[in-house]
Amino acid sequence: MEIVYGVIIGIVVIFFMGIRIVRPTQRGVVERLGKYNRYAVPGFNWVIPIIENMFLLNITEQLIEASPQEIITNDNLNAKVDAQVYFKIRPDEMSIKNAMYNVQNCQYQIVNLARTTLRNIIGTLTLKSANSERGKINAELLNVLLKETKDWGIEIVRTELKEIDPPKDVQETMNKVVKAENEKIAAIDFATARETEADGEKRAEIKRAEGIKQAKILAAQGEAEAIRLVNEAANQYFVGNAQLLRRLEAVETSLQTNTKIVVPPGSDLVNVIGDLAGVAPIKK
Repeated sequence: MEIVYGVIIGIVVIFFMGIRIVRPTQRGVVERLGKYNRYAVPGFNWVIPIIENMFLLNITEQLIEASPQEIITNDNLNAKVDAQVYFKIRPDEMSIKNAMYNVQNCQYQIVNLARTTLRNIIGTLTLKSANSERGKINAELLNVLLKETKDWGIEIVRTELKEIDPPKDVQETMNKVVKAENEKIAAIDFATARETEADGEKRAEIKRAEGIKQAKILAAQGEAEAIRLVNEAANQYFVGNAQLLRRLEAVETSLQTNTKIVVPPGSDLVNVIGDLAGVAPIKK
């Protein structure tokens, strides 16, 4: 009986020793005597103690820092370059097997591959183009990593170029150039604004001169029309009486300009005005 109890206890102990729980963020492989046996999915799994071993892999997205490195650009400048690589292991059985058996320490391999690829890409660019074409560098780095890791059972999600820092003296020079460009643009904008303002003032003066000109033309036309009407009236009502018309005009002018008229003693004002106008005086 004791032997039976011992066997039962041994079986229970072995059972609990073989329990393996796989989380949803993990996948695993089970090896029996050092050889691949089966694929371990999330949930309860049991392995034969001592004979079988389970190895788990994280299938969530992971970040790897490609350590900063000095890269010589095409214009012979040393640039400090740093990048990040995001990847994850695919959850299917074949990908898990590839990640386990086709590559050793995939994170270390990805870092070194990314650093080498960045040296090859940025080495063909000038410092200015490298800073302005970060999207292109990211795309080329991603394509190379996808091609080189296709048999590793992983997926390169994206790559990010964190920084491209030139030497300190070069950075100061670049800052001065940018400042000069900004000042140049500001000066051009100011000159354009002044030119626009001057054009506006010029157009306003032209409009004002045109208004004055038009007013003078209208005034002259009015005077001409008045002269025409006077001539028509003279021709109609004073034909043969030009002398009389001239006298009347002289009287009108004298009265408008407050001309003093000397009236002789014993003369009537009406007769004096009549004489000026060429009209016969009133007899007493």
